[in-house]
Amino acid sequence: MNLEGFPDLPAFPPGEVWLAGAGPGDPRLLTVLALHAVSQADDIVHDALIDPRVLRLAHQDAVLLPVGKRGGRPSPKQDEINALLVERARAGRRVLRLKGGDPFVFGRGWDEVTALSEAQLRFRIIPGLTAGLAGAALAGIPATSRDTNHAVVLAAGHRAEGQSTADWEALGRLGQPLILYMPMTQLEEIVAALQRGGLPGDTPAALVQSATTEAERVVESRLDALAGDALRHGIGSPCIAVIGAIATLRRQALASMVGWS
Repeated sequence: MNLEGFPDLPAFPPGEVWLAGAGPGDPRLLTVLALHAVSQADDIVHDALIDPRVLRLAHQDAVLLPVGKRGGRPSPKQDEINALLVERARAGRRVLRLKGGDPFVFGRGWDEVTALSEAQLRFRIIPGLTAGLAGAALAGIPATSRDTNHAVVLAAGHRAEGQSTADWEALGRLGQPLILYMPMTQLEEIVAALQRGGLPGDTPAALVQSATTEAERVVESRLDALAGDALRHGIGSPCIAVIGAIATLRRQALASMVGWS
């Protein structure tokens, strides 16, 4: 690979915090800048779903600090994570906050930016590929196509503190495809509310579990059968749900699409 003429990568000074997205799962989907950050950081404060092969790219003296939130299991509170970032940066460490997907797409990245700003610490944002778009695309489902839609709705199906606060009936009335992040604990309720909002039961749908990883599983369905099919196939988190006409395009893509393996 010839990188002649490629832009220089920024220095990672002591006392700074970089907030980086690690992408949807496959370590090859790291951005160049995120890869650089992992290799330079003294402390890596990371989510539970970061591929271990990404963490092995850290230098030998780096400290790995897992702070992942997993449903139903004890995990650090966001205030504790914020305090950890501030503490390590004030100690003169190069601190990388490594999050799955993109830090600003249902990733609590803004909470951490606010804490760092209030502490008057310097930080850098490194966007990542968000699972709802990249995971769907690599499963053969485009977020938009000229023939199906000119808008798409991204929504969180579950919040770290509990139930989603999305107005699902209102989203059902939009008539636009939906991509739901982590919807499994509320899937049955979400499906019912979307139908109450007017979204037809025969609306195409798909579930993508463990997107872009070796454990990926895809179930094609329709809205009124989605929860039942998820149960029948044993689909669980991490998962995205795609609801709308774009879900039907996968069959066309799969005819010639080359996988990652």
